[in-house]
Amino acid sequence: MITITDPAAERLKEMLAQQETPNMFLRLGVTPGGCTGFSYAMGFDDQESDQDIYMNVQDLKVVVEKENLRYLDGLEIDFEESGMSGGFTIHNPNAIATCGCGSSFRTRDDAGAPSPEQC
Repeated sequence: MITITDPAAERLKEMLAQQETPNMFLRLGVTPGGCTGFSYAMGFDDQESDQDIYMNVQDLKVVVEKENLRYLDGLEIDFEESGMSGGFTIHNPNAIATCGCGSSFRTRDDAGAPSPEQC
C-alpha cells in the first residue's frame, strides 16, 4: 500500500491538470544507484505494461512495476512548502539507510548499487 498525503495529492493533481497528454498517471519506481544503493523514480506516464500494478490513491491512478513493489510497499509521499520553495518528500519504512539528499536508500535485504556521483 502506498499513501499520498492531502498536500501531495493536491499538488500532484495540479501538475497532472497541466499535462498536455491525456490519461497520464503517476508512476513510482526504483532504480539502482544513488548515494545509498537505490534511487526513487517518480513521474507522469501514459504507457502501461503487463508488469504494472495499479492503485487508486487519493483519486490518483498510481502505477508501480511489480518488481519494485517490495521496495515501495508502505511508502508515504508528502509535499512540504518552506518559504518560497516546496517539494515532495518520501518516507519509506523499508529503508534502513538514506542519504542526505533524501532520494536514495537501501533496504535490509538489498543494498542496491551505490554510486555517490549521482547524489
